[in-house]
Amino acid sequence: MSDLIFLDSAGSSIPPACVVDEVVGHLRRETEIGGYRAAAERRDDLEAGYGVLAELFGVAPTEIAFTDSATRSWLTAFDAVPLAKGDRVLVTEVEYGGNAVPMLRRAEETGATVEVMRSDRHGQVDVGALELDERVKLVSLVHVPTNGGLVNPVNEVTAKAHEVGALVLLDACQSTGQLDLRGLDYDLLVCTGRKWLRGPRGTGALVVRDAVRERLRPRLFDHSGAEWTGRTEYRPRDDARWFELWEYSVADRLGLIAAVKYALAKGLDVIEAEVTARAKRLRDGLADLPGITVHDLGERQSGIVTFTSERVPPMELKDRLWEQRVAVTVSQSASTLIDMTRRGLDEVVRASPHYFVTPDEVDQALERISRSG
Repeated sequence: MSDLIFLDSAGSSIPPACVVDEVVGHLRRETEIGGYRAAAERRDDLEAGYGVLAELFGVAPTEIAFTDSATRSWLTAFDAVPLAKGDRVLVTEVEYGGNAVPMLRRAEETGATVEVMRSDRHGQVDVGALELDERVKLVSLVHVPTNGGLVNPVNEVTAKAHEVGALVLLDACQSTGQLDLRGLDYDLLVCTGRKWLRGPRGTGALVVRDAVRERLRPRLFDHSGAEWTGRTEYRPRDDARWFELWEYSVADRLGLIAAVKYALAKGLDVIEAEVTARAKRLRDGLADLPGITVHDLGERQSGIVTFTSERVPPMELKDRLWEQRVAVTVSQSASTLIDMTRRGLDEVVRASPHYFVTPDEVDQALERISRSG
């Protein structure tokens, strides 16, 4: 048993044994009979995976596409949203750098504008202050930011966006696997497998609601997403798999499906309650430590806990904690530039305890933070 107190599931979590066994087992099978035949043996399991992920999100299997990362999901979805000169794209103050850069690039190309929605006093989107009109084509909504614990109000923002016909692209990278997302209203959702879902790296998913698929114009697809029907003709699929590419790691996809099954078996409500409790215990304990400042915002808070020390810079504190067998990371301003600049922060230590971290381990981590910071 490892003595490491792992507080970095918001980065890349520790997969359960069933996920590792699935990935390694399939890779071994590929060495025995080759990749094509090994994939053919698992055809039914791969097909069933669409239903597994559909259960995770509370959507239809036709609305699920597998990808190789959340970045691939986001870029593919965003690129498919039609934009023209004068169109408006709205983002949160906690927008992620990986989303912001391609948005700004496309705004240059199309003449659209990227505008920041105001936050309320809690740091989340101020729904009452939203200024929407028919020029708003997309709302890019970060559900849980990478640099803090708040949870943005999804359904309220989506309701306002839909009043003017705008699409909502939900970045659920930091909420999928720690919060129960069933019942949320959005048009597109992206997630990764490596964080709170405890799946392999190089895996992700994209949810494309059936009701909006015909409004999208994806460019990044191949003969997996569309059939070549004639010399100059092709026919796109009539489901979210239009957004998939033919080549992928079968072992990793099977691992992701296993991770989702594992989460569903534990219970999404149970996971959410336990993660929230662990984070609160850590957050409250940090607030009591001299010289430590907690930086989390939001009326509702997630499993991400951020803090700084008056005495030790974040990077040095992270290294000191690693020497004491506590795994945390550092979130830097480039990842969430608007929010960090607004709050005068360059770096924060980020801790993200999952349900497998015991309350006693949280208390031990607090003792080591007190000694190190």
